[in-house]
Amino acid sequence: MKVILLEDVKSLGKKGDVVDVSDGYARNFLISKKKGVEATGKNLNDLKLKKANDEKVAAQNLADAKALAEVLEQKTVVVKLKAGEGGKTFGSVSSKEIAEEAEKQHGLDIDKKKIVIEDPIKSLGTYEVKVKLHPKVTGTLKVKVEEA
Repeated sequence: MKVILLEDVKSLGKKGDVVDVSDGYARNFLISKKKGVEATGKNLNDLKLKKANDEKVAAQNLADAKALAEVLEQKTVVVKLKAGEGGKTFGSVSSKEIAEEAEKQHGLDIDKKKIVIEDPIKSLGTYEVKVKLHPKVTGTLKVKVEEA
């Protein structure tokens, strides 16, 4: 019996795969536990439409990420911190602070978990911070640290 998997099944296949299994295994395990459905014409057509829609959504997300990366390249976020002698700040700039300031100053909604700070920012000046917008797209945001 041919079955379309609704979720990943170990040693059988991944979600969306069409696999050929014995009738008993299909009826008693896969279909009864909602891990698969019988591969009828209607179900195969639904699978094809769902895959096409998923590809369209993925392409749209990639295009949105590329557009946001271009916007980030042109923006500079100013973060104000208290500083002591020689431009040394008290503490460092966190990704949370950068995300909040980007929202306030430019209206950019950036998830703080996507901001990658390689070295801690502990002094005044201008830095470039990477932002992982998509698995294939990484943008760069300029962060200017000033004394409060």
